[in-house]
Amino acid sequence: MRRYSEAVKADVRRRMSPPMRQSVARISEELGIHVITLYNWRKAWRLQGEVVPASEKDPDGWSAADKFTVVLETAGLNATELSAYCRERGQYRSRWNVGVRPPRMPTRSLC
Repeated sequence: MRRYSEAVKADVRRRMSPPMRQSVARISEELGIHVITLYNWRKAWRLQGEVVPASEKDPDGWSAADKFTVVLETAGLNATELSAYCRERGQYRSRWNVGVRPPRMPTRSLC
């Protein structure tokens, strides 16, 4: 079994994570690492609580587990920290509708 350095694993994690979000197949093809190895690494990173969708899809296409991980990571952030978090990962708050209140329903008077 071939061993990979931590630098190679860090590069793969960076490629899988937002904003790059490269697919496992693409990374495997470019780096020559077997897809099963990449899936095992991704599974281990997810168990550590990292957001590693390993898909080129937008967040709308992420799994529920990946979305939930992002919610947990950002739950305690203020607006400035949340903006920085989004910029680092290539996300855009406007897509999430964060802080946007639904329109108020008209009220009827009883008179």
